[in-house]
Amino acid sequence: MDIRSVDLNLLVVFDAMARHRSVNRTAEAIGLSQPATSAALARLRALFDDALFVRAGAQMEPTPRALELAPAVHRVVETIQSEILQQAGFDPLTAERSFTILTPDIGEVAFLPGVLRRLRHEAPHVRLQTVSRQRLAAAQALETGDADLAVGFFPDLQKAGYFQQALFDTTYACIACARNDAAPPRMTLKQYLAARHIVVRPDGREHMLDRFLEDKGWHRHLTLELSHFMSLLALLPGSDLIATVPRDIATVVGRHVPLKQVELPFRPPQIQVQQFWHRRMQDDPANRWLRTVFYEVNRRDADGQMPA
Repeated sequence: MDIRSVDLNLLVVFDAMARHRSVNRTAEAIGLSQPATSAALARLRALFDDALFVRAGAQMEPTPRALELAPAVHRVVETIQSEILQQAGFDPLTAERSFTILTPDIGEVAFLPGVLRRLRHEAPHVRLQTVSRQRLAAAQALETGDADLAVGFFPDLQKAGYFQQALFDTTYACIACARNDAAPPRMTLKQYLAARHIVVRPDGREHMLDRFLEDKGWHRHLTLELSHFMSLLALLPGSDLIATVPRDIATVVGRHVPLKQVELPFRPPQIQVQQFWHRRMQDDPANRWLRTVFYEVNRRDADGQMPA
């Protein structure tokens, strides 16, 4: 027998007949008319070349062949109903799984604390892992499932096949050691460009500020280039260096070391912080829940400050 020739709806009729032993009761149980149920039973008999159910008094009793088939058919019908036709869902309270978030170290500091507090009560068994990828690898990580969500500034992901949701807009701040006498409270453009700069480019990525200054034809005196924003905690104190960084980084570094902010001699560009996911995850209940958590925890109004 070729399975392609089998109407699986007939197995539903067989399973109901095995349980109810009546054409009428079977028809009521599965929502068919009595003639349609009788026709299905006739097709079953032809399919298995066996009477399957024969009348004995008020009931339709199974033949030995039907008794042999009944447990297997019941398992198939139950599996289809419970595992294949069951609507996909996700229960964060009982879920035990790991999600991978694509974000730079600034994202680990800015986005994760509030999310972890939320998960402690809502999803105590869920684990998070963060990864960082170079510019061209971010899209591939989402596409292949190596990452579930990207959170931060990812202009490369603003293309077909990827969904995005805005969290907030922010900008840049210029910071220096509180004892850095070479950094006045407000710099002229000439002073700013001549100052000794630390520039942070995670994974070698070009930042919006780089492009902004380049378009203006302005070139900073680059003293040190870093891959991680958190290295500023050790390198700014006691130095005559300055760093122009996203405002959240200025806030975080300022919580740990004494800093002063230097007013920039120009209006810096805005940074749109968003979360991104691949289209194949759009309807996934687990991914939808994860996106909702990140959005509700990290969404800010205009000019909103980073939460403490």
